[in-house]
Amino acid sequence: MSRVVCHQSTSLDGYSAGPDQSLEHPMGTGEVRRLHQWMFRADEPGHGADAAWRADLLRPIGAVVMGRNMFGPVRGGWPDESWRGWWGEEPPYHAPVFVLTHHERAPLETTGTTFHFVTGGFDEAFARAREAAGDQDVRIAGGASTVRQALAAGVVDELRLDIAPFLLGAGERLFDGVSGFGLDPVEVVHSPLATHVRYAR
Repeated sequence: MSRVVCHQSTSLDGYSAGPDQSLEHPMGTGEVRRLHQWMFRADEPGHGADAAWRADLLRPIGAVVMGRNMFGPVRGGWPDESWRGWWGEEPPYHAPVFVLTHHERAPLETTGTTFHFVTGGFDEAFARAREAAGDQDVRIAGGASTVRQALAAGVVDELRLDIAPFLLGAGERLFDGVSGFGLDPVEVVHSPLATHVRYAR
């Protein structure tokens, strides 16, 4: 059965991105790289929990919804269509991706992934993703604002959090403004670099 899943890394104080995101600092400044060390070191001894959670993050998916900040650093109207995402010509999604934006842009085709730019808001992007996914899962990829919209809409069936053991201190908090949750903790595992918590409806 198709599910809506979300997988996010946060600091202990709830930040999923640092301040001052830019082309040079796509995740922001500060110690933000520590948010994802669990994923990059998952093949090392003692990191079996990290390896399992990375495998889940990279498994095939039916469709993806993401915010414009996650797609790239360009703000405002698209000056041209030269920006093709952070990932080069082969993004990791291999599924249709629906990007929330206020500015129209033609679909972008890359190897295995087509990005569709949706100006009608989260509900439209989610409806299109669910239709495109068919019987497969839909992933809410982030950033934090997109996750908050999905939680507010009540569509998330499973949320996986990778909580890195440090205080980032500034940036974008994942749960700012979220009232109500509706998910229960069903699994907790840990490594030296993260505590992984799975919440499910």
